[in-house]
Amino acid sequence: MTVNADLRFVPETRFGTWFLKTETWRVHVLQRAMNDLERLLPAPRPAFKRILDIGTGHGYSLTELARRFLPEEIIALDPDPTMPGRAAERIAACPAPVRVLPCHAEAMDLADASVDLVFCHQSFHHIVEQEKAMAEFYRVLKPGGWLLFAESTRAYIHSWLIRYLFAHPMEVQKSAEEYLGMAARTGFEVDPARCSFPYLWWSRSDLGLLEWLGFTLPPQGQREETLVNAALRKPGTLR
Repeated sequence: MTVNADLRFVPETRFGTWFLKTETWRVHVLQRAMNDLERLLPAPRPAFKRILDIGTGHGYSLTELARRFLPEEIIALDPDPTMPGRAAERIAACPAPVRVLPCHAEAMDLADASVDLVFCHQSFHHIVEQEKAMAEFYRVLKPGGWLLFAESTRAYIHSWLIRYLFAHPMEVQKSAEEYLGMAARTGFEVDPARCSFPYLWWSRSDLGLLEWLGFTLPPQGQREETLVNAALRKPGTLR
């Protein structure tokens, strides 16, 4: 399948492409989010035989997904035609078989109810037609399947530093509450106990300076959230 030219894709800046290869991204952004998302899943955890990775990029999520969930297959989705080359080393090293799917999340070449887990980490805010993408996540998930959703919110994406260094479709950015509301309207079960709102240093406009100087951070409910992590379930029984 070729990438749908009718769907708008906002390519990353040169700085953004470089940053997504750094240890800061791998450890403080990706791994930290995955630790939190894994914690939000129920115990005992369901078996996720087929995982869909949204916005694979350089492929650093692949080994993490394989190591944590032991799938039989990972589908690496990305509309950027350079992704297979950029992620080739990580695809080859991944313990689970990887199938590359070069398409947009808003129009996926996958059958209904064909995956057990959708992993969408820091990719949704790059998508222009977000409602369509959320509906596609729901469509391709099996009943009882899970969406692991980790996103930066409008407060972070609209901050001066991110505007300067990265490229995003600014008009579609949403708050944490708006993202969760969209998921609920689509049909996902949104359980507050399975939602998390990290207020990490790199997501704040001061990059943690005030905290470093000893100032008390505003508690949850008295601040505009910069990040939302959520384990969202499609109703039904996963088989």
